[in-house]
Amino acid sequence: MQYYRYKDETSLTCLLCKHYCTLKKDSHGICGINFNIDEHLVNKTYGHPSTVHVDPIEKKPLYHFLPSSSSLSIGTVGCNFRCPFCQNYSISQTSTVDESSFYTPQDLVNLALKYKTKSISYTYNEPTIWYPYAKDIGMLAKEYGLKNVFVSSGYESKEVLEDMKYWVDAANIDLKSFSHEYYKKVLKTDLDGVLESLIEFAKSNIWLEITTLIIPNINDSDEEIHKMAEFISSKLGTDIPWHFSAFHPDYKMLDTPSTSLESLQRAKAIAQSYAIKYVYLGNIRTNTNTYCDKCHAELIQRNGFFAEYSNMQGNQCLACENIIPGVFR
Repeated sequence: MQYYRYKDETSLTCLLCKHYCTLKKDSHGICGINFNIDEHLVNKTYGHPSTVHVDPIEKKPLYHFLPSSSSLSIGTVGCNFRCPFCQNYSISQTSTVDESSFYTPQDLVNLALKYKTKSISYTYNEPTIWYPYAKDIGMLAKEYGLKNVFVSSGYESKEVLEDMKYWVDAANIDLKSFSHEYYKKVLKTDLDGVLESLIEFAKSNIWLEITTLIIPNINDSDEEIHKMAEFISSKLGTDIPWHFSAFHPDYKMLDTPSTSLESLQRAKAIAQSYAIKYVYLGNIRTNTNTYCDKCHAELIQRNGFFAEYSNMQGNQCLACENIIPGVFR
């Protein structure tokens, strides 16, 4: 795809995310890393990841996508959100690029093959803003039989959303709140844009899971959880796994208390009241196993980020032959 279009003789419109920033000569967008240089869009992080790790896929979190496998996980710097609770703020809220190391797409695919990962994940900071680099890696990864995973806040442009369908295999998208005001005033984005992205992901062949970080006195009210659950169940479907994650004080929210297990369990109960079949709690010690939604047999046991199959073969529950949604084995 073309990652920009010309607005006038010297200005560009960036097509990577829904901000659709206008970039005048030598200026950058909200993300701080995409520049108009000589009337072309230049991504300053291309080839310069800030973080490269091998992670369990459960850490993304993805629970219905190749459980127990590992994923080469890559992040750069910059973000198109301004979340005050960001746990990766040291890389997401800076635009300073460390150019001392350089990784070509082939270098990263070689690392994935070396460590025998089944996928490459574009994560840690918002991958939408370094989409040209991610796509070059991902297209090459597909040639070697590797899967591609996007971990995102869901503010992709309509152009990128369409383009992702050709190479991305799975995505975990944050639904941070159901308040238009909170998205606009605090996160500096638009809730409707995220909801539009979620609908497009759900309609595509990209395996989708959703994460909501539950923050005390911010998005943990019954009313807000009900609104999210109603949207997911009616617009996206009840098969999509929904992860409620516990908040811990960080970045600009050090005075906010951690999320209690009781608060997460209450959110889970609300989600299940809308017939959402697979609801998981994270960042806290609790049962994260997967159970058959039909006969309730235990299918996948999890201990932290370690997962083990029990009564399951492929996508099928061995106890009742129910088909479990996801990408398994």
